[in-house]
Amino acid sequence: MPSPSPWSEDADALTEALSLTTPPIAITFSQSVPDGVSPFDAPMPEPTPDGRTGRVPAGCVFWTKALDRTFSTVAADHGNCSVGSLTHGFATLDEVAGHSDVAALVESGWVTMDMVPDIPVIADRPEVVTYGPLAETPVDPDVVMIRINAKQLMVLSDALPGLRIDGKPQCHIVAVAKQEGEVAVSVGCMLSRTRTAMSKTDMTCAIPASRLHDVVRQVQATAAIDTIVASYAAEDARRFIAR
Repeated sequence: MPSPSPWSEDADALTEALSLTTPPIAITFSQSVPDGVSPFDAPMPEPTPDGRTGRVPAGCVFWTKALDRTFSTVAADHGNCSVGSLTHGFATLDEVAGHSDVAALVESGWVTMDMVPDIPVIADRPEVVTYGPLAETPVDPDVVMIRINAKQLMVLSDALPGLRIDGKPQCHIVAVAKQEGEVAVSVGCMLSRTRTAMSKTDMTCAIPASRLHDVVRQVQATAAIDTIVASYAAEDARRFIAR
């Protein structure tokens, strides 16, 4: 079993405070593969006529793969999804605008081309993105990603006034956390929900790793208050039972 990382304490604390059902994952952008990290090595399928292929249908799928182990990825691994390649800094708008998946999304009305320039993206083009369980990460991450439900969002919203809540595309909250230093929640997008088999009740939250310790402390304090309030509400409700 991999050794705990310096991030394991905050990973455990965040998991406990929010009652997470899936552990936090670490996302790290770099110009080279971190020492000791193996590449994600699933086979590439045949490319589409416009050349798109990758090791998974979209970069968001790596979030689910990262629950089990740490691995590195490069631009080609993300290449099947033009939207994810754009948000993660692997490709520019000019490079993906002519791809068939972009055309399908535009033709459906899911997105318009005038919306695309406003989508947050990683500014510096990375060579490598490393994913893995936060509790085991061998490198300091840039972003911590968690999967949350409505109750957990309630706690986060109380703990972090002004919490940013966005919609599609889901993957852009990674760029928001890394580039803008904001904690960002996505209600999800149908593109990502379908590709990741994400539950209809789940959402995602991206936390700048540099802020994680403070976020954990704020969440713990809010969760403790909610426990007190829940106890009061349950006790008060007993007056209405078997009247």
